Amino acid sequence: MKVYGITNCNTVKKALDWLKANHVAYEFHDFKKLGVSPEKLGEWDAKAGYEKFMNKQGLTWKQLDPAVKESIKTKADALQLLQLKTSMIKRPVIEDGDFLFFGFDEVEYSKKFIK
Repeated sequence: MKVYGITNCNTVKKALDWLKANHVAYEFHDFKKLGVSPEKLGEWDAKAGYEKFMNKQGLTWKQLDPAVKESIKTKADALQLLQLKTSMIKRPVIEDGDFLFFGFDEVEYSKKFIK
């Protein structure tokens, strides 16, 4: 299982703490250190749609120049922006086989990881 996120994100910290407390093994991918490939963003988009993981509620989106926000007209525009501004990706991203989840939800995590 792979967890994508940013180490200083409170939601990521909650998710990682939950995974550790429930003895769920994972590999962590730090967006700030490792970025994210266009292929990975395309894969997530194909599975969930970029709207599901493009966080327009966060500070990064809110601080964008209005002209940049208005320039996002297509999926390609959105994915390019997400690659440049990884902090706009809803975190954490959990990948485990066919399971793909954005954010932290204890109920969903319990359904998936507690047997």
